[in-house]
Amino acid sequence: MTTVQKIKEIEDEMNRTQKNKATSYHLGQLKAKLAKLRRELISPTGGGGGGGGLGFDVARTGIATVGFVGFPSVGKSTLMSKLTGTHSEASEIDFTTLTTVPGTLKVHGAPIQVLDLPGIIEGAKDGRGRGRQVIAVARTCHLIFIVLDVLKPLGDKKLIETELEGFGIRLNKKPPNITVRKKDKGGIAITNTVPLTNIDQDEIKAVLSEYKISNADVAIRQAGVTADDLVDVIEGNRVYIPAIYVLNKIDAISIEELDLLYKIPMSVPISSREWMNVDELIEKMWETLNLVRVYTKPRGLAPDYSAPVVLRRGKCSVDDFCNSIHKEIAKQMKYAVVWGASAKHTRGQKVGLDHILEDEDVVHIAKK
Repeated sequence: MTTVQKIKEIEDEMNRTQKNKATSYHLGQLKAKLAKLRRELISPTGGGGGGGGLGFDVARTGIATVGFVGFPSVGKSTLMSKLTGTHSEASEIDFTTLTTVPGTLKVHGAPIQVLDLPGIIEGAKDGRGRGRQVIAVARTCHLIFIVLDVLKPLGDKKLIETELEGFGIRLNKKPPNITVRKKDKGGIAITNTVPLTNIDQDEIKAVLSEYKISNADVAIRQAGVTADDLVDVIEGNRVYIPAIYVLNKIDAISIEELDLLYKIPMSVPISSREWMNVDELIEKMWETLNLVRVYTKPRGLAPDYSAPVVLRRGKCSVDDFCNSIHKEIAKQMKYAVVWGASAKHTRGQKVGLDHILEDEDVVHIAKK
């Protein structure tokens, strides 16, 4: 029996099993088994993983990477060509784009790499088509644009989410606040600072048992966690990526239908062909990427606002700023003077390497 068939068999059994106290242990085991089988699909034994493949690996440029994911012929290539000026073959025929096409888009002075990925098909996570390679590239992106055709049923949105979820990508979510600490003896100890509403102790023990964990301290500090969240923590290979739903071809629908589309969370309706509402999409992308622009100020001169140093939120200390310009600067620095949102005074604040910078701060480095 193939891995895909085993997955189908477990999914069918889970659908047949009614959830109650008597079946929670069994369901927990099934969910853990399912996750282990999916892991086999992501990185088959001896197969060298699901990434790569001719035309799929691209050199990374820019401060952040945005990947276009969608079914064939939804307008990804047209949007890519107009955003970046990079030619990506566009046609009404399915599967026109067969490899990853990279391009660069400058937003607020920050170079952002955009990847037009080939159209995925239903069953991609199970190895159909080139889906595994496409989703493997999507796993490495900082933001995913899920491009949908508004003229097709919005059921496509759910199908793409299922494909990406099956490959360990969690969209618009944060890692669950669960810790599993293995120990040598003492059995399973479960502590929770919030009520367990969607998982019980039997289910937790069943999941741990399936992973052959018999001694561990489990701490749950987040309300509403499920057995799937626990599996994600144990597997440890999940990636949490923000996604924007790009609802394309709005030039072909009515105003009433457009109002309904705006109710979909994290979505931006656009028309890539007529270039409608694309500015809003670019602003939403910038806001979601959460980047930090820092301007340099040479001694005795005005700040240079033409070429900001762009850092990622979470890696935006003065040390990160120095290293992004040159590795030696941090070693030679005596102190830095910062003006802007992160400074305590409007006249500037003298800071050290560990000071965290905010967007549009101005920095002067004083050398030893």
